[in-house]
Amino acid sequence: MVKFLRVNFRSQLSLIKKSGLFLFFTLPIFTSNVVAQSDTTKKLDEVRVSSSLIPQRQSATPIQSITSADFKRTSSYSLADAIKNFSGVSIKDYGGIGGLKTVSVRSLGANNTAVLYNGIQLNDAQNGQIDLSKFNLYNVEEVLLYNAQPAELLQTARAYASASVLAVKTIRPVYDSKKNSGMILGIKGGSFGLFNPYLQWKQSFSKHWGLVINSNVQQADGRYKYHESRDGSDTLAIRRNGDVHIQQADGGLYWVKSDSNKFNILFNFYNSKRGLPGPVVYYAAPTSQRLQNTDFFLQSGYLHRYKNSVSLLFNAKYAHSYVRYLDTGVYNTSGFIDEHYRQNDFYFSGAVSYDIVSNWKISYSSDADISNLKSDVYQYAFPTRTSLFNVLATDFNAGKWRLQANLLNTYIHDEVKSGVAADSRSAFTPAVIATFKPFIGQNLLFRAYYKRTFRNTTFAEQYYYAVVPRPLRPEYTNQYNLGAAYTKSFAGIIDFVNISADAYYNHVKDKISYIPTRSPETPSVVNLGKVDIKGIDVVLKTGFKTIDNWKGVLSVNYTYQQALDVTNRTDLYYLEQIPYTPKQTLALNAGFTRKQFGIYYNEIFSSSRYQNSNNVPEYYLPGYSVSDASLVYNFIAVSKPVMLSVEVNNLFNKSYAVINSYPMPGRSYRLTFQITI
Repeated sequence: MVKFLRVNFRSQLSLIKKSGLFLFFTLPIFTSNVVAQSDTTKKLDEVRVSSSLIPQRQSATPIQSITSADFKRTSSYSLADAIKNFSGVSIKDYGGIGGLKTVSVRSLGANNTAVLYNGIQLNDAQNGQIDLSKFNLYNVEEVLLYNAQPAELLQTARAYASASVLAVKTIRPVYDSKKNSGMILGIKGGSFGLFNPYLQWKQSFSKHWGLVINSNVQQADGRYKYHESRDGSDTLAIRRNGDVHIQQADGGLYWVKSDSNKFNILFNFYNSKRGLPGPVVYYAAPTSQRLQNTDFFLQSGYLHRYKNSVSLLFNAKYAHSYVRYLDTGVYNTSGFIDEHYRQNDFYFSGAVSYDIVSNWKISYSSDADISNLKSDVYQYAFPTRTSLFNVLATDFNAGKWRLQANLLNTYIHDEVKSGVAADSRSAFTPAVIATFKPFIGQNLLFRAYYKRTFRNTTFAEQYYYAVVPRPLRPEYTNQYNLGAAYTKSFAGIIDFVNISADAYYNHVKDKISYIPTRSPETPSVVNLGKVDIKGIDVVLKTGFKTIDNWKGVLSVNYTYQQALDVTNRTDLYYLEQIPYTPKQTLALNAGFTRKQFGIYYNEIFSSSRYQNSNNVPEYYLPGYSVSDASLVYNFIAVSKPVMLSVEVNNLFNKSYAVINSYPMPGRSYRLTFQITI
């Protein structure tokens, strides 16, 4: 395996040199003498703020965020839970404790949403979809969702490549001269046999060096009751084969000289064995599908902003993942399916930005990613993919107007050990973003953008049981957005108000889709055609004070979407809603806090949808609403901060399913005890 990687890495390096990327990575060697200057410290006048901070950012592209302080407010347990209230977001939840959870933004599919972990994209070359249930929230400081892309010029080139970006920022050590170390110990327990102890350790070695380590173990039997009424019996059944056994550890070593000069090296380890409950089929035994994951990655980043308006950003990452899929209930010659996959990913990124004048910036980012996948699947191709991303970007601020533009080139080259490799591909995709503030000093913002994105096939789409080469074309998406945002803080009963509204239109061409065949082992993958998506996202958040020192927060997120298949006028499903796309979703969250107490309520509504492109009654799925409530109490015990919380999910015990035949749990409970040492 090592020899295979070494030979292929040399061949990929020659491609990097030909592309000009090699010149960029050597650029700092020749420019270091020019830009190397010492950091400076400036003392700023003190500013007193009488009103509350407004917790929502204003951005050139729509942005939604949630911080660690809000996770209890929304009864969030995993990364998927944290973003379930966001406008335009659809979580595909296959139920069960260990069920797959992926995110689709504005009906573009999970493959069009990039997930950034401290600025570097999580990559799954095999499937292209990130399972959000793998990521707990114990080490997360903030989660942000950007439509189109983040506004920051100095970022990796891959951050420009997707239709939307989900950015995860982890907790970092903060230097305290009085206390150089600290520890958080906690345990969660609850329904379905949940047992989840966790630990976080922070250590400051000096003003500049710090360390954070997190670890947790999760176990659950995953058995929950659900109503089975479609056969007319209205009986209670028990969901089986949903057990999970998970061990996780992550951490980071940080060096911070200043906000403009810092370095980090991070690691993340995930190991799990879990059952996949599968769909509920009448009079059929529960599935026997098992999934084992072992994932590890190591990443590092360095940022330096120089006094002469030059800024540099470098990132590198190595990731390894092992997957075993076992199904002992298959009626084939062997009586089972037992597949093993090993993926290695090498990633390098460099970015430079320059302030031409105070209101005009330019940047160039260049990324190289080399991924290979080995499997024991019959006649597998053993592909190695080299992906090169190069982007030029600019940001011009002209008073009330701000204009941003970028042009991204994506180059994909595959090599295989067996069969025929897909053709190499190169694509240029632009983006143009404009904002307008009509009143100087007022927080009213109008924004608009156009962005074109390119999605290549994944290894699974291109090579999985591809007995003959699949002539697939890349998927292209054109996005248009027009919106406005307003923020205002107050000194009275109302603390702040944030409101934004965005109307959008997305056009997808050559959408890559799976078509069912006689054998689930040999799916057919085709370019289906075209999809038109029109929608509106509305976000409202306000804070207020009530009598007796109670403080309240209310947020409302609403989405209307019309996602229609416009491929062929002769098709039965022409101008019909694409599968699993509700026309309307609404998320409400309210919370009240007073001193040590906090009480919160969360409700999500989804309108009806269809499980098939043909919108006929037999494929109809009814709408649903689900409510969560939580109570948090903070106090001091033996001079240590202690937190107790009680969470009730699906408060009214409603029967519903997000995906057809995958029933969700009824009412469940979680208890948390946490102490900070």
